[in-house]
Amino acid sequence: MQRAKAREVAAAMLMSVSLLKRRIRDITGDGTLTSPELRVLSRLDRAGPATTADLARREQITPQAMGATVALLEGRGFVARSPDPQDGRRVILTPTKEGEHALHSGRSALADRFTDTLLAAFDDDEIEVLRAAAPLIERLAEQM
Repeated sequence: MQRAKAREVAAAMLMSVSLLKRRIRDITGDGTLTSPELRVLSRLDRAGPATTADLARREQITPQAMGATVALLEGRGFVARSPDPQDGRRVILTPTKEGEHALHSGRSALADRFTDTLLAAFDDDEIEVLRAAAPLIERLAEQM
């Protein structure tokens, strides 16, 4: 593919993802998980326990920035720290029951809103295109 065409796709995706992100922020209220908190809890939920450094590498941010997010989650009772059984100098983070509940209840409400919108505004073929695009968008985010 030509660079100009790839750049056109990139610009269109940036605009649409930014709009979607803004709309998600608009419909989530106070007390809900912030985007960084949601990403950390989601990653711990999907990939299992991890260190702050592991999470920072995966999210491509500094350990200090990840430490701030983890501290907020810990303060809310959503993650717990425990010593690494293989290396007592390292600290492993796991979601608490409260963290799992916050993650899944928030995910559920937002997923319900997405579902309702998809069914009301898109036909079956369009929904299938979005289903196929979702893992590609996730892969793109992980490669950046």
